[in-house]
Amino acid sequence: MIAASVSDYRTLARMRLPRFLFEYIDGGSYDEVTLRRNRSDLEAVALRQRVLCNVATLDTSTTLFGERYSLPLGLAPVGIAGLNARRGEIQAVRAAERCGVPFCLSTVSACSLEEVAQYATRPFWFQLYMIRDRAFMTELMTRAWQAGCRTMLFTVDMPLPGSRYRDVRSGLANAPGPRGSLRRALQAVSRPGWFWDVVARGRPLTLGNIAPLLGRKSGLEDFFAWMRANFDPSVTWAELEWVRARWRGTLVVKGVLDAQDAREAINLGADGLVISNHGGRQLDGTPSTARALPAIADAVGGKTTLIVDGGIRSGLDVARMKALGADSTLIGRPWVFALAARGEQGVAHVLSLMNAELQVALALTGHVRAADLSRSALADL
Repeated sequence: MIAASVSDYRTLARMRLPRFLFEYIDGGSYDEVTLRRNRSDLEAVALRQRVLCNVATLDTSTTLFGERYSLPLGLAPVGIAGLNARRGEIQAVRAAERCGVPFCLSTVSACSLEEVAQYATRPFWFQLYMIRDRAFMTELMTRAWQAGCRTMLFTVDMPLPGSRYRDVRSGLANAPGPRGSLRRALQAVSRPGWFWDVVARGRPLTLGNIAPLLGRKSGLEDFFAWMRANFDPSVTWAELEWVRARWRGTLVVKGVLDAQDAREAINLGADGLVISNHGGRQLDGTPSTARALPAIADAVGGKTTLIVDGGIRSGLDVARMKALGADSTLIGRPWVFALAARGEQGVAHVLSLMNAELQVALALTGHVRAADLSRSALADL
């Protein structure tokens, strides 16, 4: 099968991955209402077609936090993404650099900060969760800085992990002990290509950044147990001040859906925001990011950098989010599906597809620069 779109890569990933990994990436929380809204609300955004404009020279580039990138698009942090292909985060950072876009490493990645840094030729981003062990958080920030990271995405929408029923059904979550391990093992051996690539040739199979805390307990059930025990539900705005005081680089708060929260984050020193509902994986029933974005842009637009994720599957969607008020966008599932299907080449291909789609959207809305997309590009329906 030749992948001509992101949806094709999803199909290929489903064929290649064990069920528990595919469902972990593909699924959302509860009844997945927000997951569906992220797509349906974005698809409903109509752009204003303009004709007979000189669009011979198109510029899709953008500048974020002093760095120039080829697209208003980056690879979002995705937990355990590196298990979808051999040393997956390394392949992803290579693809991102080839295509000139930022890559953000998750706290709970398979490859550690130090391992990814060995293969990165420019600073990559790092995502940090608020956990109970403040000393370990401080150590992670130090490690990230030493690895060359200068932009950190501080995720604030996960005081408790969301209830993701697909993970229960697949045996990934809430299935401790031999029975859960056996279910996952049977799924793994049913995908011999993935098993050979990742399990046989991709060791060590650990969560690189938090491996020192897990010790010998490195199974997936240990990871979920660690999350439940260590994510801190007592977090308040004071913790953002605590992080701001300890991080010397650019601080971006990820997980904002409310304009009041956006203003508060900026007042406490955030350099940027990611408008996000965690891909529909946390509180089900929240607004889509496409619906939440305009009000936040009205409240803080121009005062800070606004990045958005959630439901973005094409360069056309990037144009839609730009028109709604975003400075840039992030994708999660699309790059992980492509990674699972074709590794580094798949991720680079998805980015090239989205670049081409964005150029078409620019040309047919009468724009030559992605930076110029604004609400004037929206159709008045």
